[in-house]
Amino acid sequence: MKIIFAGTPEFAAVALAALHAAGFEIPLVLTQPDRPAGRGMQLQASAVKQFAVAHGMPVAQPVSLRLDGKYPDVAADAHALLKATPHDVMVVAAYGLILPQSVLDIPPRGCVNIHASLLPRWRGAAPIHRAIEAGDAETGVTIMQMELGLDTGPMLAMQALPIADDDTTASLHDKLAELGGRMIVDTLRQMERGPLIATPQPDGANYAAKIAKEEAALDFALPASVLARKVRAFMPFPGASADFNGMAVKFWRAEAVDAGTWSPGQVIAANPQDGVLVACGEGALRVSELQKPGGKRLSAAEFLKGFPLEGGRFS
Repeated sequence: MKIIFAGTPEFAAVALAALHAAGFEIPLVLTQPDRPAGRGMQLQASAVKQFAVAHGMPVAQPVSLRLDGKYPDVAADAHALLKATPHDVMVVAAYGLILPQSVLDIPPRGCVNIHASLLPRWRGAAPIHRAIEAGDAETGVTIMQMELGLDTGPMLAMQALPIADDDTTASLHDKLAELGGRMIVDTLRQMERGPLIATPQPDGANYAAKIAKEEAALDFALPASVLARKVRAFMPFPGASADFNGMAVKFWRAEAVDAGTWSPGQVIAANPQDGVLVACGEGALRVSELQKPGGKRLSAAEFLKGFPLEGGRFS
């Protein structure tokens, strides 16, 4: 089976690596254009492009695939390339570009998507973050046949994965990427043997909106359990933060604990034994890893050596 692969970040690169290791022929890889990154803002290739180039796979990076969009000539060239590339199916994972119907119709066996949630829960851009933030007990990967709607296509395979109490978006991402890689290989192997049963998604969809930087600010009027989930959900991006005397302090690891009645945001304790204990609307947040602007991520004990917090207040 010949596969055109479309994806951009590390989640997609793991799937591409799994398909390559399984021996599938991949005559073309689509990924987003190189973007400025790092302190020097140098152009950087996506994780998918880096893997593809390292393994001799042809790569195309159209800025758009929409013939009626801002770059119709670019899109037309991309359409022509897809049609000229012999393939059976297109596999899509976190590509980041909308696939119009004109592209969905090109592969003989359609476009198959790897989505990091148990659809129809958490359709959209940030399913891993939102599952942790919401306190879901489990998430998983859905392989679906793509259609024009946002993650609305019928399901070809699904597998659940429990969310551990200490999972962050970073750790859960890695688990789901590995699971997605295994599942897409299994799905395509089954597709080689014959048609697959596509199951329509049930009712009850909800959407995982893209994470905005503004969401990083913690509101200590909320229960500590809610804030602890936000800290885990926003690691590594954008990083939960709180203001201390006009300075944004990042909270990288925290847990909810019981506490008496305190004013929300009040630092109840700040020492090597207790860590940094901040009062919330209900309970308190015990923060064990922090970072000040321009500094490194530090344990609470190390952070407090140069930045005492006891008696202060976060807002």
